[in-house]
Amino acid sequence: MFRHFRKLYQGTIIAHVGIDQHRGNALLADDLVDLVAYGQAFIANPDLPARFASRAPLAEPKPDLIYGPDVAGYTDYPPLQG
Repeated sequence: MFRHFRKLYQGTIIAHVGIDQHRGNALLADDLVDLVAYGQAFIANPDLPARFASRAPLAEPKPDLIYGPDVAGYTDYPPLQG
C-alpha cells in the first residue's frame, strides 16, 4: 500500500495503526514513509523509545479502556524495569 501511494504522492506520508518497530524501521529504510506513529503502543508504553532501544517486550494496550473515565488502560501501565 505504501509503495503505491509513495508513487502518487510526494508529500509527507505517516504510517500508523498496527505498525511495530520492525515494520516501521523497514518502511522508513525503504523510503516508503516519512514518519511512523505509534499511538496505542505509546499509551501502553510511555517509555517506548527506551523499550525499542533495548528491544524490551511491550505492554499490550487495552483499547476498550483507553480514554475511559479513570486511569485504567491509560496511565496504569508498568514502566520498563531496568
